[in-house]
Amino acid sequence: MKEVLDMRKFVAPELVFGVGSSKLAGQYAENFGVSRALIVTDPGIVICSWVTAVKKSLEDSGIETYIFSNVSENPRDVEVMEGAKFYLENNCDCIIAVGGGSPMDCAKGIGIVTTNNSHILNFEGVDMVEVPGPPLICIPSTAGSSADVSQFAIITDTERDVKISIVSKAMVPDAALIDPELTTTMNAQLTASTGMDALTHAIEAYVSNANSALTDLLSLDAIGLVAGSLAEVIREPDNLELRGRVMLGSMEAGLAFSNAILGAVHAMAHSLGGLLDLPHGECNAILLPFVIRVNFHSAVKRYFKVAEKFGIDTAGKSEDQVCEELVQAITALGRAAGITKSLRDFGLTREDIPQLAKLALQDACMVTNPVELSQEDVEKIYEAAL
Repeated sequence: MKEVLDMRKFVAPELVFGVGSSKLAGQYAENFGVSRALIVTDPGIVICSWVTAVKKSLEDSGIETYIFSNVSENPRDVEVMEGAKFYLENNCDCIIAVGGGSPMDCAKGIGIVTTNNSHILNFEGVDMVEVPGPPLICIPSTAGSSADVSQFAIITDTERDVKISIVSKAMVPDAALIDPELTTTMNAQLTASTGMDALTHAIEAYVSNANSALTDLLSLDAIGLVAGSLAEVIREPDNLELRGRVMLGSMEAGLAFSNAILGAVHAMAHSLGGLLDLPHGECNAILLPFVIRVNFHSAVKRYFKVAEKFGIDTAGKSEDQVCEELVQAITALGRAAGITKSLRDFGLTREDIPQLAKLALQDACMVTNPVELSQEDVEKIYEAAL
């Protein structure tokens, strides 16, 4: 009971979940009393009908629109600064992000740069944003990053080749319009990558040393939804009900990790993404089983609950047995989703590992890992995942 009574903060945006919610963009922007919106998206999404529909929704509400789409898969500091300049040049007064985690993180960065008149890298860390950004509405087109509901923004520092974490309640969007229909245009690889990202969010939030009763509920339900639907939705990409289940799991996982934070998997994936510009979701999928093996005995009861969500019968089994069955279940899910590469396949070498481990240990997500890891521990995990 004591854990339930422990003081915990929980932050979340106003959100609308369900088919057709993206069409409410104009109504929400109008409610915020704005007149000139910057739509932040990426080169792959800007040509999609989703952006056209959002633009029409805004214009139907009398709001002028401007589009910024120069956003990389791992959004860069220079892109944030370019977007902020474009926002100011066009006298915009709100931001609408349409797309996956990259445009949403970039949009968050653009917002705080414009209101604080400061370079994006100056906000690295926890609670470093003095003035909130302008009204921000996020409309996700992937089911994984959960940037639409979180207080995180991850930006690549192009000088140091590292990903920085900006963590602040000022980064929580004012509204999230979460429409499962938008995920139907994801290909199998993106569905798999983002889905495994969502699963990792849920598991890491559940075993985090900053968990709470509310984040536990969200995490466990998210694990069940994603683990039970991801492989199937890849086989049936037009099945909107399955898309909705994974999207709901992603949203729940996002609300959980935004408040319980994450762990070593994300700290190490951020390091990989910054140095080698690798796909975030696939890095998580590769690293997750190896991190679980290291963390398991420091959060046994919680990992047993995770295993049960995968349908594993834990009764009468030893810790080592359950750990191995959980690892095998997660690995099998990744393979069923089409994620079969190792870190070596992405170009990682043993020579890269010491620097990667050093950067991972400096990441904010490492603080809430259930066990404190050393440089040697992290290096061994990277080596095992090669």
